[in-house]
Amino acid sequence: MFKSQTAEEIAARLAAGEDLLLVDVREPTEWAIASLDTSEQRALSQIQTWWETLPRDREVVVFCHHGARSAQVCAALASQAGFTNLTNMEGGIDRWSLLVDNKVPRY
Repeated sequence: MFKSQTAEEIAARLAAGEDLLLVDVREPTEWAIASLDTSEQRALSQIQTWWETLPRDREVVVFCHHGARSAQVCAALASQAGFTNLTNMEGGIDRWSLLVDNKVPRY
């Protein structure tokens, strides 16, 4: 299973110095429009090439545009690969732009 937290909750945890790995599963065309400097960009369409490289000893926060694709990634990693330290960022980069950092473009 995995947990979910809002963009604001994730931002607060980062500001508090928590060691979170942010993984952006949107596609390259989306990254070109808006991205978070502190995230790793790993396209959902290429998940078979990168999922095994994720750390199991560090919390992985997965996000996308609104949170649906990232929830699917978290569910798959938890149920099919046994990951236990996963968080889906509810609202995705869109919510981040609205409520955390309005310098991140919305699309």
